[in-house]
Amino acid sequence: MKNVLLPTDFSENSWNAIKYAIHFFNSSKCGFYVLHVNSLNNIISQDDNLTFDAYNPENTYTKITKHKLRRFVKRISNIEPNKNSHRFFILTETGFFIDSIRKIVTEKLIDFIVMGTKGASDLNEIILGTNTADVITKVKCTTLAIPEKAEFTPPKEIAFPTDLNLTYNLDVLHPLVEIINNFKASLRILHINKNRKYLNGYLDENITLLEDYFTNIESSFHYFNDKKVEDAVHYFVESKNIDLICMVAKNLNYFQQLFFHSNIDKVSYHTDKPLLVLHEKN
Repeated sequence: MKNVLLPTDFSENSWNAIKYAIHFFNSSKCGFYVLHVNSLNNIISQDDNLTFDAYNPENTYTKITKHKLRRFVKRISNIEPNKNSHRFFILTETGFFIDSIRKIVTEKLIDFIVMGTKGASDLNEIILGTNTADVITKVKCTTLAIPEKAEFTPPKEIAFPTDLNLTYNLDVLHPLVEIINNFKASLRILHINKNRKYLNGYLDENITLLEDYFTNIESSFHYFNDKKVEDAVHYFVESKNIDLICMVAKNLNYFQQLFFHSNIDKVSYHTDKPLLVLHEKN
């Protein structure tokens, strides 16, 4: 059974990510952990008819959150297509968001985290949001980031951008292989080289390693010599009708132009396709 963590702030954005996760894992036996992380600095909502405990404010927040989570899970049950294989659990934590996520990932043996991204109406980009960006870069767990208005469609074309410097164990790619096999998808390996026109022998060897690893999968290799990584990725995603982009976390620095806006406090994602980020386990 897969254990899937669904952090929520009760927004429609997080609700959309949860809907996507339910359909994405429709054919798998899953335990879904719906988590809300409270901060003691939060202001208690005026319309919750719950008594504030002045001696134990954390207990008050927990009561409010559990009440909201139960309503949230009830809402989920109305669209759940696989009631026999999916179980839902509610979790509350009080403290720092990333610390809480790491704690739950360890305690519940989480295999996947699914979170939403935020749309930006005045920009041609998707804003990951501080929490989602922090999870992708700071939590060692496979994470699926879902754009705000993305509707689930079975992924048939998956892009795998890589710098070809395989500084990670290839076992980190196992979740990707599972997804490809589950959806009978095709894999498109993409390398963008800004500095050298031709690949050197070391990178050629790594291409062979990847081809061997994906030997039983419908796959192809694509090479771009482009100074702007984000433009090349965007063109590739659109021209190949890509449904899902997958990256290894160690490659995020290589693709920082794709993910990091000129304002370093804002992380942007320039496509409306879901993003799967793979992490090596400790």
